[in-house]
Amino acid sequence: MTSTQKDPVVVILQLSGANDPLNTIVPYTNPYYRDNRPKVGIPEDQVLPINEELGFNPNMGPVQKLYQEGKVAIIHGIGYENSPRSHFRSMDIWHTCEPDKVGTEGWLGKVIRDLDPKGSNVLTGVNFGQGLPRALALRGVPVTSVSDLASYGVLSEVPGINSEQERDRMLDLFARIYAPTIGTGPVMDYLSHTGQNVLDGADIIRVAPETYSSTIEYADTPIARSLKSVAQVHLANLGTQIFYTQHGSFDTHFNQLPQHTRLWTDVGRAIGDFYSDLQEHNASDNVIMVLFTEFGRRVKDNGTGTDHGAGGIAFVIGDQVKGGMYNEYPSLKPEHLTQGDLEPNYDFRGFYSTVIERWLGLDPIAVVGGTFEQLSFV
Repeated sequence: MTSTQKDPVVVILQLSGANDPLNTIVPYTNPYYRDNRPKVGIPEDQVLPINEELGFNPNMGPVQKLYQEGKVAIIHGIGYENSPRSHFRSMDIWHTCEPDKVGTEGWLGKVIRDLDPKGSNVLTGVNFGQGLPRALALRGVPVTSVSDLASYGVLSEVPGINSEQERDRMLDLFARIYAPTIGTGPVMDYLSHTGQNVLDGADIIRVAPETYSSTIEYADTPIARSLKSVAQVHLANLGTQIFYTQHGSFDTHFNQLPQHTRLWTDVGRAIGDFYSDLQEHNASDNVIMVLFTEFGRRVKDNGTGTDHGAGGIAFVIGDQVKGGMYNEYPSLKPEHLTQGDLEPNYDFRGFYSTVIERWLGLDPIAVVGGTFEQLSFV
């Protein structure tokens, strides 16, 4: 558990679409990498070296800088057994910690419930983006979802909704319209049980941009805007402990090199600016950022890109993080691959368990569905 006296905060950044681990932390001296990536391999002289074998993607300079400061943990080979290589199914598994059945309860929804059992703060969990990620969905647990902090709203942007009565009417109508499709699942429950609380959060969260001042100039990109919003809410001291946002798509079947360059250029700069912003305000010591993706990508390129794989990569960034590389980089030897993919050798539920227990100070067993190997990055 964190030693800081402030409440610990977690910022989740979902790299949607399956980020390629081999072109993120590049095994630039490995002959199997060169043999399998004749078209999408990153030249050795462009890699940002970590050691004599591995290096950062050349567009991850801000992340490399944080790594050199000892603030980045890299988790290799993360995933789970029998990867379905399906975006939708794999993301469900990461969101619910249910690899063997379709889950309906989000792992972060359970975390928010344990952080705030009475649901007294509708801003304990905040999502920046459209809709509600399944990871945050749990019946009776309010989560505020913000598409644009400047014009907040799940329904608050709808013209004519100016009173609680009107908001209640719209929520009831919305719930009844979607009931035949989604039944009493997590989205229905979210709207019917906590919708009004979420809308009430609009009046609270709107103060964040009004009280915010910074010398940091974020880029005009979706991920930069999202992380700037996270910084604004965090600096407003509204009690938010779980932030969620996502960026993509990292589904680079075609034209991977320029796509991946743009993606990591945007993500890397946004992360660098976010931490500079927090540090400028002396507000970074109780924050960690967790980056994950649903699975990795195939070792051998397909000519211009890479197809769905298995073993992936994750990152944890923060002042309190014990930086370095964790777990073994999966072998690229042909006999060690599974259907041409990196073999996952670390269960993602151990990764979650580490964050839940060692950072947030909660019991992870009920959240992730068992006991899994934890790492020492916090």
